[in-house]
Amino acid sequence: MSTARTTSPSPPADGRPRGLLRAAAVVAAVAALAGGCAGPVPESAHEPPPPAPSAATAELTAQDLDTWLDGLVPAALRRSGIPGASISVVHDGELLTARGYGHADTGADGGDPVPVDPEETLFRAGSVSKLFTGTAVMRLVESGEVDLDTDVHEYLDFTLPTSFDEPVTLRHLLTHTPGFEERVQDLILPEGSEADLRQHLVTYPPEQVFEPGTVPAYSNYGNALAGYVVERVSGVPFSEYVRRNVFEPLDMDSSTFAQPLPDELEGRLASGYSDVTGTARPFEVIPGAPAGALTTSATDMARFMLAHLGELDSDRSPLSPETLELMHTPALGEDSLGGLANGPRMTLGFFQEDRNGHRILGHGGDTQHFHAHMQLYPDEGTGVFVTLNGSGYQAIDSLLLREAVLFGFADRYFPASDEGGSPARSSSAEHAAMAEGTYETSRTMDSTFLSVLGVLQQVRVTAREDGTILVTPGPDTRRPTVYEEIEPWVWREVGGQSLLAMRVEGDQVEAIGHTSAFTLLRTDTARQASLVLPVVVPSVLILVVAVLSLPVGAVVRRLVSLPPRNRAGRTARVLTRVGVGAALAALVGWTVAIGLAMSFQPVPEGMLYTVLAAQWLGVLAVVPATVVLFDDVRRRSGWKRYVGSALVLLALVGVASFAAVSGLLGADMTY
Repeated sequence: MSTARTTSPSPPADGRPRGLLRAAAVVAAVAALAGGCAGPVPESAHEPPPPAPSAATAELTAQDLDTWLDGLVPAALRRSGIPGASISVVHDGELLTARGYGHADTGADGGDPVPVDPEETLFRAGSVSKLFTGTAVMRLVESGEVDLDTDVHEYLDFTLPTSFDEPVTLRHLLTHTPGFEERVQDLILPEGSEADLRQHLVTYPPEQVFEPGTVPAYSNYGNALAGYVVERVSGVPFSEYVRRNVFEPLDMDSSTFAQPLPDELEGRLASGYSDVTGTARPFEVIPGAPAGALTTSATDMARFMLAHLGELDSDRSPLSPETLELMHTPALGEDSLGGLANGPRMTLGFFQEDRNGHRILGHGGDTQHFHAHMQLYPDEGTGVFVTLNGSGYQAIDSLLLREAVLFGFADRYFPASDEGGSPARSSSAEHAAMAEGTYETSRTMDSTFLSVLGVLQQVRVTAREDGTILVTPGPDTRRPTVYEEIEPWVWREVGGQSLLAMRVEGDQVEAIGHTSAFTLLRTDTARQASLVLPVVVPSVLILVVAVLSLPVGAVVRRLVSLPPRNRAGRTARVLTRVGVGAALAALVGWTVAIGLAMSFQPVPEGMLYTVLAAQWLGVLAVVPATVVLFDDVRRRSGWKRYVGSALVLLALVGVASFAAVSGLLGADMTY
């Protein structure tokens, strides 16, 4: 067993201001969306990345691993602006290494910087918490106190909002297939807030939009609900059940689900940062605690990994070998998932994250300022845990750093063999044509105003002449990616390892599975960004011009030789102008509300209803705008009047149509 060690990188070489960088990123994203989701894709983006040079497998020893990590992580922290990291690796039944890099406290708030200690420094683990929820549920399954396939209502003291006859079960909750939409309201609360699990579950329940067991759709609510079942059945709070039945047997004395932290642990928690240039952020309270409230250390997570690898004595392990095998096995088959079962699937809590032909079970996690990921290699007796206390200069930096560690570890110590599957070319062209279309993620906010995000984040699948498909962007690669069919309806990234599995309905693909708990679903024609955005963007521009023209109306009339309007019909013109202003104000209001919601800031209900009222005024303004156009034609006001009135009417119809297909007209202001 190697010695835990702390390594601190030197200060960042540059002081890039994160605010300007992120603002620029937002502007670039909005510009791309307004242009129809993507401009021309460089031809080079269509080609696969060059294959990595082959190398002999490095021997997985503490010395080699420490040398490799020390060469990788400090430089990555400096480059990304992430303050600190902690990593632990287990192998062959022992802790191989535990490393700390960077700072738990940068000193930006006063005082001396504090280096990360992999044993003493605590991190928030985000959704890695869900593995402990799954472990707790499976312990109750093992004891016969709950059943995976019983209607979950048997264990609850409130009624779930369901829309299908098929009951929701614990199997569905642990595999992210209960069918719930996503909700972000009160997902993270300010420091000092009370975390009440039951209240969280009953206050803003999501709608059930998919039949249970059929569509993998990542659900924080579903996992929190599974944790509440543990609480109800055991008769003790979830955090207390996990402490007694998981933490204590494993000697994980530095781990807790408690919020706020116990006094003996509070001073050991790393500060969370946006990046190294900022000050520490407040403690994040997770009301759905089972889904994301874990606080832990790298060495405590090593003990948890050893338990799931079956390397501990039966009196210490929370689960028997038989239950571990059940929990680690894909939990849904083709009878419920259809063709999606041929791709990456969920076990009872773990994602299937295979790489280089090796079976890997894992789970990542993110709060606003902490990021983590854990992976197990069950067949090799190996586990890796990495956690960070900052997001970095760019929104994707924390993900890239974790991938550098996890992918790099796999490629160094468990590389692929020379054997590879041969693409199934005979059916590829036909299947590619059936897959072509526009898709949205199943992690949807279908019934709320946040549904508009689905329109703005669509994925396009294009069939290519050689039988491959171009996916823009690739759901796992985040760039335009070419896939080839390696089995019927199973596609692999050309030159890479990302997999897609397709489910067919009729003569077209209706769902594409990826990343175990995420699915792409074919978009209704009315919601396709390629149709919606070319309508709404010019409509908004026309309405803006109409508003700006009002103060200078007299000047404009003289320039284009328009005769003054008759006083008759003035009411319709005034109502049209009010509607034009309201429609624009509503779009601005929704933009502000969405920005607040997606940064986990409270959005005042009064503001939302005001914006909704403005949106409906814009919709209703179609009526007086029609009257104005009819009146201009009836009075023979001239073609210039006809064109102006017709453009305003069409623009109001365009914005109203966008609001209708994007979920901006609903009366429910929860989100």
